[in-house]
Amino acid sequence: MNKLLILFIGLTLAAFTTNSFNTDEDEIILMALEEAIEAQKEEPRKIMIDAFTTWCGPCKLLDKNTFHHKDVVEYINENYYAVKFNAEGNDEVRYKGFTYKNPEYVADKKGRNSMHQLAKYFGVRAYPTLLFLDEKANVIGPIPGYKTPRQLEIYLKLFKDDEHKKMTTKEVWNDYVTNFEYEFDE
Repeated sequence: MNKLLILFIGLTLAAFTTNSFNTDEDEIILMALEEAIEAQKEEPRKIMIDAFTTWCGPCKLLDKNTFHHKDVVEYINENYYAVKFNAEGNDEVRYKGFTYKNPEYVADKKGRNSMHQLAKYFGVRAYPTLLFLDEKANVIGPIPGYKTPRQLEIYLKLFKDDEHKKMTTKEVWNDYVTNFEYEFDE
């Protein structure tokens, strides 16, 4: 009887823990680039691609500190299709009628690997790089480097609201940044 009671309590706690801590609100909903482009047909949204590598320290910090921040998670899940793309990985990716690969990829290599053809196409020059695509999957622009939640907030809202189309000079950009009203918690 005691063993049965302990088993029941254990299963109840496990179910409670799973349901209360593993929700969509805890993590950014990720999909493959092809899935994101397909989803745009039903519900147009911009796409944000996290171009990372497995050996990149700032990439890991971006994932840990920024992509798990509650305001960032909520905003991206509501307004973007999010894609994680290993810029030195071996996946085949279809984009705009072409299949991109990494023909020089070495499977058992530790550390740096060859750059994926799609990363080259997008002009990735540093890791991490966040790539933003419009509602028709056309490139808006790359944002290289680690970003805190508040630094990322500027870009998330800039691209979502098409404010980037107004950025014609450095002065206009500086004015935008100076007058930007942050809403994400620090």
